[in-house]
Amino acid sequence: MTRFDQAFAALSDRMSMPAAPRRAGGPAPSLTSLIERVNDAKQRYQPGPR
Repeated sequence: MTRFDQAFAALSDRMSMPAAPRRAGGPAPSLTSLIERVNDAKQRYQPGPR
């Protein structure tokens, strides 16, 4: 087997495995809340010399 064949076989094996279970911690944050957090961070950022 060449290195390409080995890499392709490894990738195929990983793709055929079931996805790893999600970490318990509640539902994923909504897209709206993520956008709000980014906008808040943008407003707090003050460009210029530090």
